[in-house]
Amino acid sequence: MSLREENEKIAKKVTTGYKKVEDGAVDSFKKVEQKAVETYDDISDKFIDKFFKHENETVEEAKERLKKSHD
Repeated sequence: MSLREENEKIAKKVTTGYKKVEDGAVDSFKKVEQKAVETYDDISDKFIDKFFKHENETVEEAKERLKKSHD
C-alpha cells in the first residue's frame, strides 16, 4: 500500500470519527433544548393557571385572552 493510500485511509477514519462525535453533540444539544422548552412551557402553564386563569377557563383560553390584551 502506498503512502498516499495509507494517508487516505487514515483521513477517512478520522473523518468518520469526527462525524460520529459531531452527530452525538448535535443530538445531545437537541435533547437538552427540547427538555428546556418543555420545562419552560410547564412552568408557564402553571403560572397562568395559578394567577391569570378565570373561573371555567382553560389555560389555553387564558393564554389567548392575555395575548389579545397585549396586541
